[in-house]
Amino acid sequence: MAIAPKIKQFMEKSSWIRKMFEQGALLKGEFGPENVFDFSLGNPNLEPPPAFHQTLRDLLAEPAPGLHAYMANAGHPQTRQAVAGFLAGEHGLPFTEKEVIMTCGAAGAINAVFRALLSPGDEIVVLAPYFVEYLFYADNFQAVPKIVPSTPDFLPDLEAIERALTPRTKAVLINSPNNPTGRVYPAAAVIGLGALLDKWRREKGQDIYLISDEPYRKIVYDGAQVPSIFQAWEESIVVTSYSKDLSIPGERIGYLAVNPQAPDREELVNAMTLTNRIMGFVNAPALMQKALVKLQGQTVDIGLYQKKRDLFCQGLRRAGYQFNVPEGAFYLFPRTPIPDDVAFVQALQEEKILTVPGTGFGAPGHFRIAYCVADETIERSLPGFERVMKKFTV
Repeated sequence: MAIAPKIKQFMEKSSWIRKMFEQGALLKGEFGPENVFDFSLGNPNLEPPPAFHQTLRDLLAEPAPGLHAYMANAGHPQTRQAVAGFLAGEHGLPFTEKEVIMTCGAAGAINAVFRALLSPGDEIVVLAPYFVEYLFYADNFQAVPKIVPSTPDFLPDLEAIERALTPRTKAVLINSPNNPTGRVYPAAAVIGLGALLDKWRREKGQDIYLISDEPYRKIVYDGAQVPSIFQAWEESIVVTSYSKDLSIPGERIGYLAVNPQAPDREELVNAMTLTNRIMGFVNAPALMQKALVKLQGQTVDIGLYQKKRDLFCQGLRRAGYQFNVPEGAFYLFPRTPIPDDVAFVQALQEEKILTVPGTGFGAPGHFRIAYCVADETIERSLPGFERVMKKFTV
């Protein structure tokens, strides 16, 4: 076998999300797509806003010379200026294009950041529940993920984070609104995390970066607001994408932004511009960059996701499920009525309901529901959820 032993091991432990997605394909082939309730993958079901398609039509109607050509590895200056202007308004800080690098989605951004910061053996603190790919990304650079459980209500446990810090710690990675919980970290938690990293620097003489993965930042409900990590800690970096708020995950477009107050801002940006290139991304997609110049602040109708959330919450609550109502993103993360979340998810499969066990996110005893699906799919699935709950609680 020519496959590297580590990759073979990763294949065996590969993402539960993809496993359930593949299981869904088999069930749909057997029973028909309309009879399978697939909540496994966070693939937005809403179409991009009309402005997105109109912008593409305008760009292609009279294409400018070099529309599809290479550009500077950090991205088109005009695009970075547009992103910086939006960030300046959102965070109240003097962002310029010099703090922004366009990337192949948030995944490309995270890998560019990790490649620039991490040496073999360096540690990165990851809060559980977490997006499972984080662990693979850390391994790409022979770094060590230090998993720190969140509080029972899925907030950062500052005392546990402090205990996890060591002289090898290079960064703390957070994700808010969170996948898989839908939790939005309140300002007090983010400010407290910044204060903790400032204390560590003063006492240990060691800088630790705060990295925030924010592809769901604009998908929030009930007036929730996502606090600025840039205001909480100067050594901070945001990685994000337009996959969720514009519903264009397949276009692979995002960016990373370095705090303009970071003392080593210029060196960081130069390093990440290089890593963005040498890992094989080269640059973010040219056409999407051009489109984004006119699309800052645009989103799908977030109210439609809130409607789906409320529909699901009402039905699951009636069936006896326990969960925190998500404040953002498009995921529910209920507790399972038995300790074995994998067995519970398998029981749901018998009702042709596809979800993902919390074990896959480092949080056993829960399961994730991605509700970015048609309302009809949610409604028709609820009797099956109720039957499975009764099986384990009667």
